[in-house]
Amino acid sequence: MSPRQRERRAGGFTLIEILVALAVVAITLAAGVQATGALTRAASRQSDQWLAQLCAENEFARLRLTRQLPSVGESTVACEQAGQMLQVRLSVQPTPNPNFRRVDAVVEAPVDGVVARLLSLSTVMGRY
Repeated sequence: MSPRQRERRAGGFTLIEILVALAVVAITLAAGVQATGALTRAASRQSDQWLAQLCAENEFARLRLTRQLPSVGESTVACEQAGQMLQVRLSVQPTPNPNFRRVDAVVEAPVDGVVARLLSLSTVMGRY
């Protein structure tokens, strides 16, 4: 090869090389956008679960403060936390030991017209 041909050949990138580089950048950016969206959804879900846990623990504390063994059955209580209306379903069940009761709390919230379960907690309460 003559020196003149070498200069012309080493002058720049080919169209194929540029298209491949653009495809790699596009795929990388798409993956970054998906990862950002996943992190945003996870942060929102964590916040909702934290508020649901507050509601459930508030109901457990309310039952403990009555200083009585909770009666067997189910009940539903509305709970507002940070401007969100949540619903706490309490289920009190007997245990083999009559001095204790199992209490299950299920916290739900309306999401797009459908009730979604956010959290389930259980505890055992006894006589005082």
